[in-house]
Parts: sequence; C-alpha cells; structure tokens
Amino acid sequence: MKFLVAIVQAYDSDRLLHALTDAGYGATKINSLGGFLRMANSTILMGMEDERVPEAISIIRSVARRRVEVKMDAAEAEYSEWFAAGYHEVPIGGGVIFAVPLDEMYKVWPDRIERRQQTPTH
Repeated sequence: MKFLVAIVQAYDSDRLLHALTDAGYGATKINSLGGFLRMANSTILMGMEDERVPEAISIIRSVARRRVEVKMDAAEAEYSEWFAAGYHEVPIGGGVIFAVPLDEMYKVWPDRIERRQQTPTH
C-alpha cells in the first residue's frame, strides 16, 4: 500500500477531487500555502493499493496542468507608489507527489473499524 501526498495549485483542487472520487479514490484536501510565490495550494492525501498508484498519478497529471500567469513582483509591491511595479510571467500549475510506503490503514465507521494491512511479499 502507498500513502500519496499530492500538492497542487488550489485552482486545480476541486476538479482534481472530482476526478479522483469519480475514479473510486478516497481523498482528503488540506489548504496549504506555497513557499516560493506564496500562492494558495492544496495538499491532497490518499491511501491506496500499490497497483492503483499509476492511475492516480495519471489523474493528477491530467488535471494539474502547467500554465503561465502574469504576476507582480512581491518584493516591489511596497515601492509601487514610487516605481512602476515589476510584472512578469510565471509558470504555475503541475504539482508534487510523494508516494510513501504504508503498512496499515484504518477506516473508522460509527459501528466498526476496518483495518487494511500491507500484504507481505515473499
């Protein structure tokens, strides 16, 4: 089993969640903030069997496309009264996916707990 952590632009997150759930994946979204451009991101958390990982990555790739946006240089914003602000094109989108080995996963229901365990390979 794998624990997938996908960090994508917030703009892509709703379409990504719909695509993942339509394909039968369970996913949880956490709002996050990017370090470089300080733009809104979403962190999508998923647990799945190893054989489903390539399909999940393919879905993420199809939704989280790269694109170009025009941004104002954040460093120049405080001086915008005196100087023309610096605008430039920034490639955004895409994402980062971490696939972490997962030994166990639990689903908690009001009346029971389901435990899924990694099947040992010999």
